[in-house]
Amino acid sequence: MTAADHSIQLAKVAALAAGEKLAEKVLAIDVSEQMPLTDVFVIASAPSERQVGAIVDEVEDRLRELGSKPIRREGEREGRWVLIDFGDIIVHVQHEEEREYYALERLWKDCPEIDLATVAAPARPGAEAVDAADEA
Repeated sequence: MTAADHSIQLAKVAALAAGEKLAEKVLAIDVSEQMPLTDVFVIASAPSERQVGAIVDEVEDRLRELGSKPIRREGEREGRWVLIDFGDIIVHVQHEEEREYYALERLWKDCPEIDLATVAAPARPGAEAVDAADEA
């Protein structure tokens, strides 16, 4: 069994949002066969606590636009490793030192990485109205 299409699309949106805030080494791992509680881990890193916070806020805002509210958010106070649990996906935003030390990619190496470049992101709510206005 692989991750649900909906989960993969949410992962794509989370990765795009992280990228907009200059996240580094963004990747998605299909953990659906190993974890019964979630389908995908999205992992991103940043060089400072402030940037970790900016990435977390953007990811949360973009997924809320799609109707996905976080179930839990942990680690925000320290700003070194923030976990946002959306149920279908879990987003880990780590300071680059924590990313290197904990090496989640290595820990979950038996799970396939999702090639997010091949995933179409759902349109942002309201994007159709903006496109129509541009055409007029």
